[in-house]
Amino acid sequence: MPEELLMIGRLVIVNILAWLVIHLGVAGLGTQLAPTRFDSAGWLFRGRRWERGGRLYEEVFAIKVWKHILPDGAALFKQGFRKKRIRDHGAVYLSRFLIETCRSEVVHWIVLGFSLVFFVWNSWGVGMVMVAYGMVANLPCILVQRYNRLRLTAILNRTRSGALP
Repeated sequence: MPEELLMIGRLVIVNILAWLVIHLGVAGLGTQLAPTRFDSAGWLFRGRRWERGGRLYEEVFAIKVWKHILPDGAALFKQGFRKKRIRDHGAVYLSRFLIETCRSEVVHWIVLGFSLVFFVWNSWGVGMVMVAYGMVANLPCILVQRYNRLRLTAILNRTRSGALP
């Protein structure tokens, strides 16, 4: 019995360390990608009709209630771009913010994809728990990036049209 507990303890530590390496590694590599690789109007990132300009996220997911509690991992990286608050309504800043929402969304999708790696050394049940963790840890961040991008696009359009100073 003690040997089995030791094995379980090691597996828990390996899983925790693996998630840490995946989260930080993918995010760190993501910060190294050139901003030109991200186009907020591109197929993956552009708003969809079903998102209804962000209202879907407000009505179905109550995103305004909880989005502020998500951590902003940008603080961990020298090249990180903080996305907690809009700090400027200028077109240059808002355009950069849009790019960073794309970068963040891609990073979270990739991290979520890595959850399948846990089936290599875990049982099916534990692997499913790791996939569930990957979803709980990343899907809210993906939803927030999509919601913020829709809002930022509207603000940027108003700024460019002269409706905002």
